[in-house]
Amino acid sequence: MEMPADMDGYTLLMCDDFDEKQLNTDYWLPTYLPQWSSRKNTIPSYTIQNSILSLYIADTQEPWCPEWNGSVRVSNLQTGVFSGEIGSSVGQHHFTEGLIVREFQPRELKITPLYGYIECRVRCHISKENVAALWMIGVEETPEQSSEICLFELKGWQAAEKSAVIGYGIHSFGDPNLVDEFYEHHFDICVSDWNVYSVKWEEQQIAFYLNGEKNTGYSPESKLSNAAYAQPV
Repeated sequence: MEMPADMDGYTLLMCDDFDEKQLNTDYWLPTYLPQWSSRKNTIPSYTIQNSILSLYIADTQEPWCPEWNGSVRVSNLQTGVFSGEIGSSVGQHHFTEGLIVREFQPRELKITPLYGYIECRVRCHISKENVAALWMIGVEETPEQSSEICLFELKGWQAAEKSAVIGYGIHSFGDPNLVDEFYEHHFDICVSDWNVYSVKWEEQQIAFYLNGEKNTGYSPESKLSNAAYAQPV
């Protein structure tokens, strides 16, 4: 897949083709927002075979955070984690109100780009009840560092045999410099085939791509300056 034009000056920070049999822990943490639950309760189900990482929900898998997310089960990798002390509300991605740190997470930031070109090559064998996505969320050492860049979000109930509705865009959350600009567009793609979702993130704009074709661009009045990390689900 060809990258967008005008990529002079870019330096490769991370590339993982999953050629090894084990997860590369220089890049990835096998967990999902463990500060709101625990590392033990957020262990993902996955395999690595033939240079393919497969995340899945096992039949025996338990809900990751019954206290605040009910029966939802998640298999996730992320490239950074951080929280405040147990009992505080300091932590990444406040997906609902009233969250309290249940397990302290020391600051462990492996890949946290500020601007750049990010892509993932994905195929989804997805049931109607499931969601597959790659989000980049703020490190959130301060509440303002909470915005989210979504490369893609696929809801199983919006996928057909040869087409799908794909979500992508910006969620501001607690960042006062941004406004939500999230899209759900219909694309003539088969999500069970390989597709490449990508963003070109610059100081004053973000461009979204699907299989090398540019979708909508986002150009906020303020700078997109929050550090972020990739969070595929």
